[in-house]
Amino acid sequence: MRDGHVLVVRRARPPANGLFSLPGGVVEAGETLSEAVKREVLEETAITIEPVALAGFRETISRDLDNKVERHFVILPFAARWIAGEPKLNEELSEARWVRPAELVG
Repeated sequence: MRDGHVLVVRRARPPANGLFSLPGGVVEAGETLSEAVKREVLEETAITIEPVALAGFRETISRDLDNKVERHFVILPFAARWIAGEPKLNEELSEARWVRPAELVG
């Protein structure tokens, strides 16, 4: 959160290519969730944050044509405070926006 706005980013490659989401990624072995959130947001956006609380969860399971599970994502969004920096686009992100929570649908 920054000034009542939430940062959303448009993914520039699979999975979720072209979709808006929260910045984030994979937890590395030995990392706490808080450490992973801070590292991933910094790597993806050049923004420094301070995680505040887990804000829920979502699961996404993708299957092939034979209904065999290909991928199973467990997504843990965190509420976090903006500390410093401005979004910088890279090979993972094609767009970044600060939006009011009421603008989020879904």
